[in-house]
Amino acid sequence: MVICLIGTNTISFSGDVDFSSLEKYGDLRLYPSLTAEETIARCSDADVLLVNKTDLSEKVIASLPRLKYIGLYSTGYNNVDLAACKKRGIVVSNTPDYSTDAVAQHAVALLLAGAGSLVDYVCSVERGDWQRCSGFSYYDYPMVEVKGKTLGIFGYGSIGKRVAEIGAALGMRVIVCTRTRRPGCPFPYVDKETLFSQSDFLSLHCPQTPETQGLIDARALAKMKRTAILINTARGGLIDESALAAALNENRIAGAYLDVVSEEPVRADNPLLKAKNCRLTPHVAWQPLETRLRLHKRVEEHLAAFLSGSPRDVVGV
Repeated sequence: MVICLIGTNTISFSGDVDFSSLEKYGDLRLYPSLTAEETIARCSDADVLLVNKTDLSEKVIASLPRLKYIGLYSTGYNNVDLAACKKRGIVVSNTPDYSTDAVAQHAVALLLAGAGSLVDYVCSVERGDWQRCSGFSYYDYPMVEVKGKTLGIFGYGSIGKRVAEIGAALGMRVIVCTRTRRPGCPFPYVDKETLFSQSDFLSLHCPQTPETQGLIDARALAKMKRTAILINTARGGLIDESALAAALNENRIAGAYLDVVSEEPVRADNPLLKAKNCRLTPHVAWQPLETRLRLHKRVEEHLAAFLSGSPRDVVGV
């Protein structure tokens, strides 16, 4: 059996994740990253693909005649044509919950950075502004306390739930909008319009699907407070980036703190790069070492489960 693992450059840094445990399952081939064309050329005899953010379109899948299983080093699966896989009987497993703590941690770090204008103040000190200050301190950028502010959570899966819990621990009022309302949620469920209009901080935690594509568009942004800060650690496609850039540049919302964009790596012409009060991190929320080691372990467990005839976390069925 041929196993192709694509994306080792993002899963492992300087060899800090050991992939050799997969060798017992078959002929293991490791690739730092592959384009769609390279995947077709190099993985034409693959029985198994283990991938991280690799484009697996209908064309790619049709070009891999032996493919039986795709294991995703991710929770999201919008990079895979699930309809093409279903037609071929290819099993696709994602890896939910591996990054709950890491992504929640990053989302809250972005929230606090926005509340305290931390990036602006750090850059200001690096420019020498503090050295030139006539007093012991200065106040060039706004700061707010998060206690008592409203934190809106869109998507109440494991990450959204954890962010909500941390927000509540900080004394925030938490409201939730989600497709599936689970019993026992301690926070009030609201509709989208209420979420957009009441949130001081709006944090996105849903998958990117046809229903959520462009969720944050001009209409949604028009409902938000002028003082609101948008946080996205989910998927870039949830946001209409041109509409968000316009809202930021026209001071219709206060800021955006984002770990993801619609096309990654970010393109030079992405309007958010030059938008006012927009702060970007390069899709790193999932990357603490502990998180990546957990991810690899679970992908291996999923492969073993598939080979034993009991696949787990199957998507697209």
